[in-house]
Amino acid sequence: MKLARRDFLHLATGTALLAATGRAARADAVPPLADRLADYADRISFSDLDAATVERVKSHLIDALGCGIGALDEPPVRICRDVASAAAGASTLIGAGKKSTPDLAAFANGAAVRYYDLNDNYASPTAGTVHPSDHIAACLAVAESEHASGQQLLTAILLAYEINCRLVDAFDAPARGWDTPVYSLPAIALAAGKLMKLPPAKLTQAVNLALNDHIPMGQTRTQTNSDWKGFADAEAARNAIFAATLARGGMTGPAPVFEGRKGFFQLVVTPAEVDVAAFGRRGQAFKIHQCGMKAYPAVIYAQTAIAAAIAAARQAGDLDRIAHIEIATSRRGYEQTGRDPEKWTPENRETADHSLPYITARAMFDGDISNASYDHDKLHDPRILAFMRNITVKEDPAFAKLIGNAPSTRLTVMLSDGKQIVSQVDNLAGFPGQPMSRSDIERKFRGNVGSRWPADRTDAVLQALWVLETVDDISAFMGKSLA
Repeated sequence: MKLARRDFLHLATGTALLAATGRAARADAVPPLADRLADYADRISFSDLDAATVERVKSHLIDALGCGIGALDEPPVRICRDVASAAAGASTLIGAGKKSTPDLAAFANGAAVRYYDLNDNYASPTAGTVHPSDHIAACLAVAESEHASGQQLLTAILLAYEINCRLVDAFDAPARGWDTPVYSLPAIALAAGKLMKLPPAKLTQAVNLALNDHIPMGQTRTQTNSDWKGFADAEAARNAIFAATLARGGMTGPAPVFEGRKGFFQLVVTPAEVDVAAFGRRGQAFKIHQCGMKAYPAVIYAQTAIAAAIAAARQAGDLDRIAHIEIATSRRGYEQTGRDPEKWTPENRETADHSLPYITARAMFDGDISNASYDHDKLHDPRILAFMRNITVKEDPAFAKLIGNAPSTRLTVMLSDGKQIVSQVDNLAGFPGQPMSRSDIERKFRGNVGSRWPADRTDAVLQALWVLETVDDISAFMGKSLA
């Protein structure tokens, strides 16, 4: 068909207008989430941290290191360290006097930090809890290999916390059967990439690579728990650092990894809006201020249960008077600590520290929960096993909303004479409403380190950690203080 000149001009003008409209629409479109997260990571800097935030980051770093040093001699932790020590690298294996590659050092050190389930936590009002300090070992390993400054390290740690906590608020992956380290993959990929000084485009690829192939299954925390319960996040760190390293070299990953037809929103979680503009920055609060520190080596849902159990035992006096105990917890608490029958016959530490019946019973008999509470003889104590048969766990829908404090627990204790004791605890020292002081943090650190280090070394390390922002090269500190 032959077009007249006037028709041709109209067609050309229309095509140009359509093209311009399309460009405008594309310009107005919200960029993929991975790109927005990468842009946020690129823009954040140490100057965005006020003094209270710097103090908070250092507090969580000290707490995590103490937890890790305390667990160094545990057999599963030694396995991780032995594997990592076979590879030469620039990152310190804490307490081993050796170095490994950044990804394997992050794995081994992260396994130690998490092993006792005594490191910090973030309680999301929508999707359960995570342990953001699982990311600290990864940040240390990459910072050391990159000769980053103390300020760069603290910024990377804060970034990892912010990404992890914001994503767990946005997505409920556990409701679909996936494990919580899924939130750690983009958080650590971005923190590692930040320390590597990757530009935004490569930070995006680090997220794409980390997330696409490493989605963890929720079986890790279901039924009988294994050693892997404490190491799943360390594995996420290993994968995320490797992803950032590949991105640094120029490798690209599947995109858009969140919004794609077979991406994260379609296969792992339901689509959700993530307002990156609301993330922490200068003049806007960071999520690390809503993270808590544990007093007891047990799952977060048991923290208030321990306090409630100790108080109820005092009121009851003779525990033989107790006929039945009903433990009320949140839905997440019920699913992780009171739904599976294995929680009434825990055969190992990993199951016991996620068992509300066991932890409650042991706290009532001993007046405390410590690492010794999970010794073999304690787990098989016939008094405790018999006592646990009179314990039931239920969900209380009123506990569904976690408002930044410790998850609530209520014990209803029925005595043999028909009398009833009700003991409910809604918060504890160490959680956001009652944060630990410097002296509290140092006391916990010293308790974890114990006799492993002489007192003068412990004092020196603590002193250095409290002024970490003044360090020019973190590798010098790691080699001198933590090897």
